Amino acid sequence: MRRQRDAANVRCGKRTCDDSAMETALNRRAVVVGGGPAGLMAAETLRERGVEVDLFDSKGSLGRKFLIAGKGGLNLTHSEPAERFLNRFGARAKQVEPWLREFDADALRSWAQQLGVATFVGSSGRVFPIDLKAAPLLRGWLRRLRASGVRVHVQHRCMGWSDDGALRFETAEGEVRHHTDVVVLALGGGSWSKLGSDGAWVDWLRARAVDIAPLLPSNCGFAAHWSPHLIGRYAGQPLKPVRISFIDHAGVSHSQRGELMVTEHGLEGSLVYALSAPLRDTIAKLGAVTIELDLDPERSLEMLARALSSPRGKHSMSEHLRRRVGIEGVRAGLLHEAVGRVLPNDPTALASAIKRVVVTLHATRPLDEAISSAGGVSFEGLDQALMVKALPGVFCCGEMLDWEAPTGGYLLTASMASGRIAGKGAAAWLQNQLIA
Repeated sequence: MRRQRDAANVRCGKRTCDDSAMETALNRRAVVVGGGPAGLMAAETLRERGVEVDLFDSKGSLGRKFLIAGKGGLNLTHSEPAERFLNRFGARAKQVEPWLREFDADALRSWAQQLGVATFVGSSGRVFPIDLKAAPLLRGWLRRLRASGVRVHVQHRCMGWSDDGALRFETAEGEVRHHTDVVVLALGGGSWSKLGSDGAWVDWLRARAVDIAPLLPSNCGFAAHWSPHLIGRYAGQPLKPVRISFIDHAGVSHSQRGELMVTEHGLEGSLVYALSAPLRDTIAKLGAVTIELDLDPERSLEMLARALSSPRGKHSMSEHLRRRVGIEGVRAGLLHEAVGRVLPNDPTALASAIKRVVVTLHATRPLDEAISSAGGVSFEGLDQALMVKALPGVFCCGEMLDWEAPTGGYLLTASMASGRIAGKGAAAWLQNQLIA
């Protein structure tokens, strides 16, 4: 206890806290709204600092989106160098950098190890639990939180504040109100509403003069005008590897290799997710974006033309493409979609068509289908501890803030790091109120 008090005295700043003030601080209460990774990390951080915590979530259990995201193998974080990792946050890298100094990829792996979950680095550099599962990690985390004294309240949907400053919650038994000393909001973005991230908080925060950028789909699919033939034969089939190239509305060239899937609506998959921000923003500015798909990124144009120059003999063009360069199925379908029924006989022209399949994307898929969302509470309306300037004592973290990142562990790492920043900020704010 003496060490706790000494540390608190250093943090107080203005003057030394006496023992009675410290004891009062330990009895102060915080509410965390939202039981995803950011909210859970905020609750954990507050409890580490002796603050009483009530955690509320609108669903019947915590971490639902976390569990769904881990169904195919929980991607916790990424092992790439810190500078490259930070660059994944694009225009918001400057704002996210302090979060990652507090809690980076290595810290996340150590944190998981403390919960008894060992991790490994996959061939792509992504970091996974040894068993690839989300449920054991979440169960261990929740056990530790409850053992530390965090009180969990499920099926409590937050509706903002009452006139007397109490938080309002909608429950099956009717509205309940909760008074608290400090609030951390971790309500998620606007995607996957069935899991709790429905963006309903936008209206009641705007009513309190909080600046909020519109919620937009991120890590999302895009719509294209496919022919009925392509949809009927190839919807749901993967393309790997493939390369996307395009020039965005600002004149910046993008070119990236990865995996896609043709859907009845357009394109999905990790490659368009990684490029979703410039694709989305270009569509918003210009009404559409034209991309070029390289269906054979492993070979140069010259190599491809040389392979196609072999005599066809009695083989059909389809058989020639399949035998010589492996273009068949959905790749052949996309090639015909771009060029037409009759393909060029000239090997160089045919190779050029394979290397440059032009597709126009005219819209994002709906926000609720997206893996995550952009937009949210503006950083200009927050202090460095993620407290809302217009609402002293109210902190925000996670996807409800105006930032975005590609899949690959970046979203989860930054969400948890922001929860740690908000939790520390909320605890420090409580302490400062005692000595002001």
